[in-house]
Amino acid sequence: MTRHAEQQIVQLITPSLEGMGYTLVRVLLDGARPQRLQVMIDKADETPVTIEDCTEVSHMVSALLDVEDPIAGTYNLEVSTPGIDRPLTRLRDFERFAGLMARVEMQTDYEDQHPVKARLKGRIKGVDGQSILMTLDGQEKDVISLPFDAMLRAKLVMNDELIAFSADQLKANGKITD
Repeated sequence: MTRHAEQQIVQLITPSLEGMGYTLVRVLLDGARPQRLQVMIDKADETPVTIEDCTEVSHMVSALLDVEDPIAGTYNLEVSTPGIDRPLTRLRDFERFAGLMARVEMQTDYEDQHPVKARLKGRIKGVDGQSILMTLDGQEKDVISLPFDAMLRAKLVMNDELIAFSADQLKANGKITD
């Protein structure tokens, strides 16, 4: 039921978010009581999301959910940014963060038996069609191709390189100075 509600919410809020200049990173509905609805956003122009942006989106999402009511029972709405070690949920994310380290969890089939989860860590090399290109940690010479539709989860790895990249992004957007 939770996945169905999440999909409904995505369909409900995405057009308004895009109209406001945002992109949806993910929607998570935590089943604990009271439920927590996390709506994670980015700006379409890839500049940093502010507290004011989160507030604006929170008001819009609240209004839409009040009308459509896709969540049974009470819930707490949390609108947030992806953060520095952000989840990677779209092929565009793997293009945008090429060169950085990521952890990826893939769904694989093992000889047509039970599904197996493969957890990988490596450097993002980019995208080829519907596949993610990476070099695995310790095997930097061999580029592997991972089908995007088999990805369960992915996120950037917090390290000095990511911190420097994020600082460079903030400088480029005039959010910080030397």
